[in-house]
Amino acid sequence: MDAPIKNIDDLRSEIYRLKGLEQEQSVAIGMRFSSFSATLSTLYSLFPKIAGIGGEKAKSFFEQDIVGLISRFVLPFMLNKTIFRNSNFLIKSLVGLISQKASHFISEESIMAVWDKIKILFAAKEKKEKKEKRGKNPERNTIPPLSETY
Repeated sequence: MDAPIKNIDDLRSEIYRLKGLEQEQSVAIGMRFSSFSATLSTLYSLFPKIAGIGGEKAKSFFEQDIVGLISRFVLPFMLNKTIFRNSNFLIKSLVGLISQKASHFISEESIMAVWDKIKILFAAKEKKEKKEKRGKNPERNTIPPLSETY
């Protein structure tokens, strides 16, 4: 719609233009589904191969590391047995599909990165507690009276 419609003639010309556009698109769709192979290629194009991180080719099912393979089966199973225990079949199947797609992001490297962050948090907490404990004992922080550190 290039120009605004101000009168009945503009409306009729816009209707005529849209009918012509509909005719062109129906011919294009008809050609897209003209043969069985064209139909299959159209359906196949609905599910393109996803490029990996950094433009790399996506990994197939067996090219994942062991943590990714295990998470493909354990993640949907655990979600359906815990959080979605009383859900219906459709919800459980959707959770299965989504969690299997999400398992591509779970790898040994990502698990180790999360584990290292957790270790750093606990190390910082222990260091802070040790520092507080050392600060609570005033006798320990002073120099002994008969020491040779003058």
